[in-house]
Amino acid sequence: MFPPCSLALESALQNYAQYVRSPDAWMLGAFVLSVEQFEAARQLLSEFDPLHPLRVAALGPKTANADAFLEAVEKADTAFRWLSSNVDLVSISHLEMFLPHDVDLASLEEARSILGDLPVFWEAPPERVQQTIALLAEHNSDADLATFGYKLRTGGVTADAFPTSAQIAAALVTPATHQLPIKFTAGLHHPIRQFRDEVKTKMHGFLNVLGAAVLAAEHRWDAHQTSIMLEDENADSFSFTDDFFAWRQWKISIERLQYRRKFVASFGSCSFDEPRDDLRALGLL
Repeated sequence: MFPPCSLALESALQNYAQYVRSPDAWMLGAFVLSVEQFEAARQLLSEFDPLHPLRVAALGPKTANADAFLEAVEKADTAFRWLSSNVDLVSISHLEMFLPHDVDLASLEEARSILGDLPVFWEAPPERVQQTIALLAEHNSDADLATFGYKLRTGGVTADAFPTSAQIAAALVTPATHQLPIKFTAGLHHPIRQFRDEVKTKMHGFLNVLGAAVLAAEHRWDAHQTSIMLEDENADSFSFTDDFFAWRQWKISIERLQYRRKFVASFGSCSFDEPRDDLRALGLL
């Protein structure tokens, strides 16, 4: 539903219903759905069945301050209960929501008391990466379950929406230190970094970003080394076997990759087809 695709809700849900029944469903995440559209989506649940339910990544509204933020969290929690009452056809995977600048530890603790154990990925702009991650890590250190993670925006529909490799690197190295979950959104349609005429800039590759996230954590890279991988545009630098994933001479075993998977969650994309088509063209899928 999100730009540049901008499909209507019904068309997007019909596509998702096909994807969950496809052989590639193993790599399909949840359907990103704004809380405001829950009611409309509930009218379309006939597309799904108990064996192929709708998994929702709930998208909360962007708020300006801590008071509005907590009010929105309350409303989102009420919406979750209402949508999830149809338990055999729909489930809430997690919540994604922007974190206003004045949200502090007390606000996060109140949000946790409202949401219970639901995983949440809080988004903040690149200039607030360090302080946001530190705040979330401080909250998680006192929680029974480390269910708060960080959401990094990696692109958009215009060149100025794309963070630099240095900004992404900083956002990858810091969570690895704190064992903080991270997910990505926007701009990661293609496996390898490349210039795209439609946005008049270089789009980050999802293999670059996901790979750098796990390798930086595994090998304790600094931001400079992480940036080098993020900027690699050579598909031959990336390799897979039954035993490991590698970028150049740096490797991570499949067993360790499964462990790191707890912290490197997913990326959101407006297309499920483009990533798969590109991976097949590279001979990686």
